[in-house]
Amino acid sequence: MNKGIANYNVGELFDYFMLVRAANKGIASNGKPFLTLLLKDVSGEIEAKLWEATSEDEELFVPEQLVKVTGEVNQFRGRSQLKIHSIRPAQSTDGVHPNDFIEKAPVEKDELMARITEIIFEMKNPNLQRIVRYFIKKYQEALLTYPAAVKNHHEYVSGLAYHIVSMLNLAKELKVLYPDINKDLLYAGVILHDLGKTKELSGVTAPSYTLEGKLIGHIPIMVEEIGQAARELQIETEEVTILQHMVLSHHGKAEWGSPTPPLVREAELLHLIDLIDAKMNMLNRSLEKVKPGEFTDRLFAMDNRAFYRPLFDE
Repeated sequence: MNKGIANYNVGELFDYFMLVRAANKGIASNGKPFLTLLLKDVSGEIEAKLWEATSEDEELFVPEQLVKVTGEVNQFRGRSQLKIHSIRPAQSTDGVHPNDFIEKAPVEKDELMARITEIIFEMKNPNLQRIVRYFIKKYQEALLTYPAAVKNHHEYVSGLAYHIVSMLNLAKELKVLYPDINKDLLYAGVILHDLGKTKELSGVTAPSYTLEGKLIGHIPIMVEEIGQAARELQIETEEVTILQHMVLSHHGKAEWGSPTPPLVREAELLHLIDLIDAKMNMLNRSLEKVKPGEFTDRLFAMDNRAFYRPLFDE
C-alpha cells in the first residue's frame, strides 16, 4: 500500500497512482511547452512538471484523470515538487478508482446529517426553522458531499457539512457563555452561510469554480435564494432580511468578499466562528504533516506564515 504523497521526503522515488486535480500549460525559456500538474491522493497534493509536453499529453492529463506516475520528490522554492520520470493514464486493469484518491471528512455523512437535524429540532423560531428545512431538503445530497472550498480549508468530500457541523458545535458552546445570543438566528446563519457553494463549485472529485461561481459567487447566490425561498414559503418578516444579512456579511470585510460588514450581533459571531473553524482546519492538517520541532510549509491563507510544532506536542 502506498504511504501517500504527503509522507514522502525529498529525494525519495514515487511510483504509484494519483489523481490530476489541475493541469496548466506553460512555455519554458527554451520555447518548448510544458504542463504543470497538481496531483493528489488522500494524504495531500503535490505540484509536478511534465516537460516538453505534447498536444496528446494536454488531452490525456486533465482534471479528474487518474494517472500512474513515477518520479522523484524534489524541493523548489521551499515546497515539494515531483520530477516526473514517466506518466500514463490509469487503465481499468489497474484496479484503482478515483474515489480511492480523494480525501474525505473524518466523520461519516450520516453522522453529519444527524447532527444538523438535531440542531434544527432545537430551533424555536418557526420562520427560521422553515427556511432552513427548505434548503436542507433542496440541497441535502450536495451538502453532504461537496467540499467547503477549492483549497485552503475543508477542501475534501463532505467538507462543507463537516465545516457546518464544527461551526454548529462552536455556536452551541458560545450560547452557554453568552446567553443573550439568538441561537436560532446563529444556527440558521451557520447552516446556510456557505450553501451557495453547491452552485459556486463544480463538484467533488476535482472541484473548480463554475461560471456562476466566478461571475456571481456563493454569497450573492445564497442571498438571492433565501429571498426566493421566503416568497415561496410566504414569509414576509424581518427574519428574512436579517438572515440574508448574516450570509452577506459572514466574510467580515469587503476585501474578504462581503459587500457589507456584520451589523448584527449574531452576524459578527457567525463571521468569527467561520474564521476560527477555517483557520483551525488549515492549521491542524498542516501540523499533522510535520514532526515536533519542525515548521509547516508557508500557508498562503494564513498571511503566508509557517507554523512551528513544539517538541512537547503529542
